[in-house]
Order: sequence, then structure tokens, then C-alpha cells
Amino acid sequence: MATIRDVAKLAGVSVATVSRVINKSGYVNKETEQAVQQAIKMLNYEPNRVARGLASKKTETIALIMPNISNPFFAELARAVEDVARSYGYTVLICNSDNESDKEQTYINVLKRRYVDGILFATHSLQAADISAMNDAGIPLVFLDRGPSESSCYVVRSKNYEGAKKAVAHLLDVGCKKIAHIYGPQETATGKERMLGYEDSVRHFDWFTPSLMVPGHFRINGGMEAVEQLMARHPDVDGIFCGNDLMALGALKKLQQMGMSVPDQVALCGFDGIELTVITEPELTTIAQPIYDIGALSTQLLVKKIEGEAVDNQYIYEFDAELVARGSSRKDMKTP
Repeated sequence: MATIRDVAKLAGVSVATVSRVINKSGYVNKETEQAVQQAIKMLNYEPNRVARGLASKKTETIALIMPNISNPFFAELARAVEDVARSYGYTVLICNSDNESDKEQTYINVLKRRYVDGILFATHSLQAADISAMNDAGIPLVFLDRGPSESSCYVVRSKNYEGAKKAVAHLLDVGCKKIAHIYGPQETATGKERMLGYEDSVRHFDWFTPSLMVPGHFRINGGMEAVEQLMARHPDVDGIFCGNDLMALGALKKLQQMGMSVPDQVALCGFDGIELTVITEPELTTIAQPIYDIGALSTQLLVKKIEGEAVDNQYIYEFDAELVARGSSRKDMKTP
């Protein structure tokens, strides 16, 4: 394997000159630069990115910190981030925080020491003081999906509140008379905004009561447990809006275990639009986010910040979330 010394020897220059050419730092005349580039090509020399990063404080590496990689939503998001980052010549480090602030802080400290060029956050535990400290340290960051509502940093997400209202409107349109909500963690903007969308859509109905709202923790087993609680409290519920698709998958499984027909007895709608929603029977109705687009735009914004390119003064980027009606809410779409 060729070294920087081999390149210098072949080009007839010093190691320092080769380093200046590689890192694009300092003056090198055009003839010398061409000689070095030719030697690099002839020797198939690959510069050590870690060493270059230590010298230039730029490693062409970004980090993506997520709360739960086992959630297919975040896996699909990570795919988009990696695809776009690679197109710009960046490598992605994926960190799973498990929604633990201490673990997240450990990641941040390690990433800072390794000169990561920027960080994408899909978590909710970062505080205003943390954001300020990272800005002061010159670390570019962008939030995706779960970013703070009011912040001086960039946030890319879906219109969660409006999407929740679309879900409830659909369940009403298909004839539901009493709709419940299985909600996600209220410390997250996504869980809070989707629950608020549900509440604002149904609070004027005589049948509404807060006991129709049950936590499901954005997990499959949470959806299963929530359905048991709901049907024990309100056996006349005929529609359920789940704050994400994983909870909807759990709700569907539990309803079927209880011998209840979906959608004949209970219509069901999730939120996210993950690919797993099409493998169930019936297929799940969902409010679909443009997951890939969220990951792609977040990465593009981060790369622009890293490379010092002009970015719009707009801090919040929101995508529409669209209803995808399937068999879990529409009797006319059931498999015969």
C-alpha cells in the first residue's frame, strides 16, 4: 500500500507539499500540483481520512442520532440520510440513543472528539442549553422529525397536527360513532401534536371523554395493551386512531385476538406510512409521511451548513402527511 512518502518521492516534492495538495491548504503552483495528482493516481494512493481530519478539522463524516433503530420509521429515515450523504461524499455514523439523555450526551462528546462534521438529531431529549453549546462550538446540526417547535436551528418534519385531523376526519367519514386515540410519548413533539389534533377534532362531540385516550409508547406491545384498556372502558368504541403505525400494528393484532372484526366492528388508522402496513390482513390505513424526503432534505441542509453554503432563513421545514386508506378502515377494500 502506497504511503504519502511514496507519493512525494515519485512527484519529486516534499511530504509537506503533498499534504498541502491533498488538504487544499497553502499555496502550491499548478505544475507541482499536477505532478502530485499524477503520482497519487499512478500509485492508487488513498489519503488517510482520520489524519486529514485531524489536520483540517474536517472528516467528511456526519452522525445520525436516533431514539430507536428497531422502529422501521427510523430505519427508512436512515436509508435516505445515507443515500444523500454518500452522494455528497460523506460517511454516516448511526447512533442509537434509546431515548436516554445520558447516552445521547456520551455520543455527542465522543463525536466532538472525533471531529465529526455535523450531527442530525431524530431524538427529543436535547435541551436548549445543549443546542446553544453545540452552536457555540461550531458544530452544525439539524433536527428531523422530533425537533423542538421553537428553535434557532433547522427542523425538518411532517405536519403532525394536520395529519392527525385527517385521520379522525377519515374515521368519521367511514361511519365511526365513537373514536379513541392511542397516543405516543407526550415529551415528543410528534406524540403531543398528534394527540392535540385528535382532541381538537372530537372534543365537541357528546361522546368524547379523556378516558378515550390511552398511551401506547410508540411500540407494538403498547398498542396491544392500550386496546385492552380501551375496550374494557368503552366496549362501544368503533374507531381507533393510533399515533404511529407500530401501535396500530399492535392494536390490530390484539383486536383480532379478541375476536373483533376490523373494520366491521372497529376501524383502525395509524400514522407514518412504514412499509409494514401493507403486509397485514387487512392492510393498515395510515397517515403517510414522506419519510425519504424528510431524511433527504435534512441531510442536504446539514451538508450546506458544513460546507458554508447559503441556506434559507427558514428554520422549520414541514411536509404534508397524506391519508392512505386501506382495508383496516374501509369495508369496500377488504379481501374477499
